[in-house]
Amino acid sequence: MAERKINPVLKQVLELGPTLAFFVIYQRLDERTFDIAGTAYSGFIVATLLFVPIMLVAMAILWALTGKLSRMQVFTAAMVIFFGGLTGWFNDERFFKMKTTIVYTFLAAILGFGLWRGRSYLEWVMGELIAMKHAGWMQLTRRITGFFVFLAVFNEILWRTQSTDIWVKVETFGFPAMMMVFLVWQITALEPYMIQSDRDEAE
Repeated sequence: MAERKINPVLKQVLELGPTLAFFVIYQRLDERTFDIAGTAYSGFIVATLLFVPIMLVAMAILWALTGKLSRMQVFTAAMVIFFGGLTGWFNDERFFKMKTTIVYTFLAAILGFGLWRGRSYLEWVMGELIAMKHAGWMQLTRRITGFFVFLAVFNEILWRTQSTDIWVKVETFGFPAMMMVFLVWQITALEPYMIQSDRDEAE
């Protein structure tokens, strides 16, 4: 089924809204403790449990409007459900914090496996969106693989050494910002590999 186009602002709200909602809910519940069925739950864990259905509803709306979800979106949803469930079941916030490490490690492993086979899975996924030579895709894949490893290690150090409040802020704003800056930097650095650049020079 072909993906249906929707308003880009609405698409961004559905994709980023749940994470921002988690941040707002956490900020409001941070100092509170909730007694549920005789068990005390911190504000962070309650915010995590609320985040799961919010994200699923947003993804369901996105799927209904576009008719398609990316593999990354499905994988992220599965990780959130699994680790969010473990967080609530064991009443332990560490499970949800480890989710970020596992997601970045998994992505690095997938891209690394492709590189080991002499292929760029990024090119396979994004080749239609960015016209770039194969050598450029291989270079970009190597760099992003290394960056994902860095983010995984950074997250482990972060949640093990810093407060939950700092982790939530970095998770909500820091990781997306680092990813955006890194991608813009890489696209600029790999401009010589862009096919369009070659055409412009020929003209």
